[in-house]
Amino acid sequence: MIVTIDGPAGAGKSSAARLLAKRLGLRFLDTGAMYRAVALAGLQAGVDWEDAQSLVDLAHSLSIDMERDSVLLNGQDVTERIRSQEVTAIVRHAADNPQVRAWLVKLQRDIADQHDLVTEGRDQGTVVFPGATCKFFLTASAEVRAQRRAIQLQGQGEIVSLDDVLKQQNERDDRDSERQVGRLAAADDAIHVSTDGLSQAEVVDRLERLVREAVRDG
Repeated sequence: MIVTIDGPAGAGKSSAARLLAKRLGLRFLDTGAMYRAVALAGLQAGVDWEDAQSLVDLAHSLSIDMERDSVLLNGQDVTERIRSQEVTAIVRHAADNPQVRAWLVKLQRDIADQHDLVTEGRDQGTVVFPGATCKFFLTASAEVRAQRRAIQLQGQGEIVSLDDVLKQQNERDDRDSERQVGRLAAADDAIHVSTDGLSQAEVVDRLERLVREAVRDG
């Protein structure tokens, strides 16, 4: 069984998907973390961001392991580092690269061949798993999403202003929606869920109920 959760940054996809996977007894796959890991590897290797092929070659050489709540890059735990503003500012170089995307999509499908998944990202229901059992598209207002991101960064010790986070978020939303491949979009058969005004538990309760209804009726 594959459950996809797509939506813009800050909509609560990762936390909801992680908890939903636990409730359903499925594996959680954070695909955004995979793109961030490639971007971090490029940063560490001093890749020329104008040389798209060099990032493709690097991506093919990497070991990216998603173990429970951790992300391991070549055996090193980079779970917190990939969420930094520094990586957020450059992740587009990985996400906008068609060949990097094709490689990571292959890895995501390989994982799904071995496990039932709750997977989250931008293109999971449209590109990666169009035949998923249940598809969701999570949304939230721009202000709420920016507030959540600012709190997350402050919790990691980064000093940020809400205005800066909102500006970066809006720019990322535009890039994600205009990307030639794997763009941010809701699948035609996705269920839209707004997380505004809902607690994390309330969001997961709703998703779990909808998944169980889909399985029962399917």
